[in-house]
Parts: sequence; structure tokens; C-alpha cells
Amino acid sequence: MTETADTCGCDDFRASRRTFLRGTAATVGAGAVASSIGDVFTQTAYGATAANPNVLVVLSLRGGADGLSMVVPHGDAAYATSRQRIAVPTGSLLHKDAMFGLHPALAPLKDMWGNGTFGAVQAVGMHAPLRSHFAAMEAVEDADPGSVERRGWINRMVGLIGDSSPQQAMALGTPMVPTSLYGPSPTLSVTELDRVVLPGPTDRPSVRAHRSAYSAMWNSAPGALGQGARTALSTTRTLNTLAAAAPHVGMYPATDLGRTLAECAVTIKAGVGVRVITVDFGGWDMHTGLGTINEGAMVLKLDELAKSLAGFFSDLGAASSRVTVATISEFGRRVDMNGNGGLDHGYGNCMLLLGAGVRGGQVHGRWPGLGSGALVEGDLAVTNDYRNVLAEVVGARFPETNVSTVFPDLVDKTIGVMRAA
Repeated sequence: MTETADTCGCDDFRASRRTFLRGTAATVGAGAVASSIGDVFTQTAYGATAANPNVLVVLSLRGGADGLSMVVPHGDAAYATSRQRIAVPTGSLLHKDAMFGLHPALAPLKDMWGNGTFGAVQAVGMHAPLRSHFAAMEAVEDADPGSVERRGWINRMVGLIGDSSPQQAMALGTPMVPTSLYGPSPTLSVTELDRVVLPGPTDRPSVRAHRSAYSAMWNSAPGALGQGARTALSTTRTLNTLAAAAPHVGMYPATDLGRTLAECAVTIKAGVGVRVITVDFGGWDMHTGLGTINEGAMVLKLDELAKSLAGFFSDLGAASSRVTVATISEFGRRVDMNGNGGLDHGYGNCMLLLGAGVRGGQVHGRWPGLGSGALVEGDLAVTNDYRNVLAEVVGARFPETNVSTVFPDLVDKTIGVMRAA
């Protein structure tokens, strides 16, 4: 989605995003041909297969979302003490138990929590603190600590599935390929479905003639270049068909996230072979003005998140039985509020999981506590490796994959967030 001025409050994030955007076109598809189709980058593919019945949507909360404001540890006395002006009051929490409750802005998702299709994992993150936005994003999405290979965990996963169509793993709402999708297996990044076009004329008769000539030129061309050209033809044809099916935008808030999730729903329901979709949702770097339950940056972001996800699952209808959503962010925030009514970069965080296969209605993972002796450099400790959460999702929803290959050298630790397949 389009980056706006309020996406993040610190120079580290803005500078690293600009650097990444400048380098994307040059680096995507190392070892393969990268085709540029309008606002799309796609790596060479060699055909298409039938749609997989299960789909994973990875929703990245860019900027370092504060998990303690989402899934609130009201039962830990240090929480309110550390955040006297911005703590979420216990009486306003949804579905609260003795320790945790949901921020009231998540109300559009409360029925999913109640029926067991929405759950969370607290105190989750990487093995060590990494508070630089860009470095942390790259490490989280690579998910292979210590490796020098530039290949993301989703690229490894779809490489094991065996499909070779670029729409098997898509980033929607952005033209840049996230680190999670980067690698030799074909992937696709799309700003909007109706912008997936071949370069050239735009009027219908000329487009048909152009496509016919392009096809004749490349139909029998050998090598990776010919394969890339044929992929461009097949991909634009497939996604142009999707763009013609108007998304149910009225079911979503009129925001970038709402529009992108509407296009996710169209893509999933069309059965074009998509396995994984990644979506970026920025604006979580709240160094100032995090606010209260009535006003401020956090309540606005959570309101948009909850309404968009509620619209998404409603829009999916029967297809929701095969779709799982997992949120991820590069790091959490400090436990203590800063002098500007915000929170600086931290460590431990939470992940939200919704939809098919989720053991919802509860907060999973071992809680380390917020007492001074339990913190890591003033931050929530990580007691649950985020890769174990993702490994459970992959293992449950994509049993044909080898989880140990998707997440190399991961020490398996069952968290229990997914139901047995």
C-alpha cells in the first residue's frame, strides 16, 4: 500500500524503506528473469496448476506494533504502572480473563474470538533484540538466522509445494517484493489488480492486437527470456479477469487496507492457484501520541485493522473455511511510556491469528511477566519464537510441506495455536 507521511515516526524506518524501494527492481529474481508488467514485479514461472484449498494471508504491521496495547496484560500490575496515561483500562477490555483482554477497538472481531476462530500469542519475537526497523523486517521475513542465502520463508515454502505459477505467492497492495517472498521460486507483487497490464496501448482493440503480436513473438522462444514473456502473458490474462470482478468494497472501511483485503478476497475466491498473500499495513511506529481508548494513533489503527479483517472474513463467505490470517511485526514497543505519550522500539510482541484451523478464544504462549527482573533491557522478554507460531500454521494448513526446510535450524516448540489437521 502507499506509504504516507505518518507511516513511521523515525528516520531509520523512512531511510531504510527508501533504500529498499530503490533496489527492489534490480535485486528481485536473482538467478531468474524478472519481468516488469506495469506496477508488477514477477519472477520467471513455468506454468500453472489448480488452486490449493488452503490459503495463508500474512498481514505485516509495519513499524513495530505495540502488542501490549492489542492483547493487554491487565493482570500484570507493572502494565498500568508503566503506562499511567496510555494504559487500556481493565473495565474496557473485551473477552478478558485473569491476565489478558483485547483492546476495545477490536470489537468487530469479538464474535470470532467468542466462536474460537481468533486467537493470539503473547511474548513472541526473534531470539535476540534487533531494534532497527529495516534490519528487523529483513530478519523476520527471511526467518533463517545466520544464513547468507537471500531467500524468504514464504519463498522456501512455495518452492516445496511444487507449483510454478507466480500467483502462488503474492504481495497485494505494493509493487515491491517483501523479503519473505524473495528467492528463486516465482512470486508476484501487485499494487492493484486492475494495474496488471502489458506495457503498450490501453484501448481494447489495440490491446488485443498487441497481445496477439506479443504471443506470436514469444510463443516458441527458448530460454528464460521466452519463459518470462509467456509468464507475463498468462499472468496479465489471469489477473485482468480478477480485476473485472468488482470487489465488495462496501463491506470494508474506505482505506488502503480495506481495499487491499477486498482484492485479496476476490483473488482467493477466484481459485487462480494462490497459496499465500502478503499485505503491508503501516503506521505502527508510535513514538508520540499513542493515545487512549477514545483518541490517538493506536485506537485509530486498531479500529481500521479490526473492521478490515471483519469485512474480509464476511466477504470470503464459504471460502473462509480455507483461509488463515497471521499478523506479524518486526518488533514490539518498550514497556515504559516515553515523555511524548508514545513508546520507543522494543522487543517482545504479540501475533494475532484468525480463521481456518486456529485454536482461538485464548492467548497462547508462556507469559514472562513485566516485573523489572523479567524484562530484557527494559522490554518484554520473548518466550515464544515467532517461527514456531508460523511453523504451526504452515504444518497445519500446508501438510505437504517440510516445516524444517521452511524454517531451518528451528528448535521445535509446540505452542498449540493451531488445531490438528
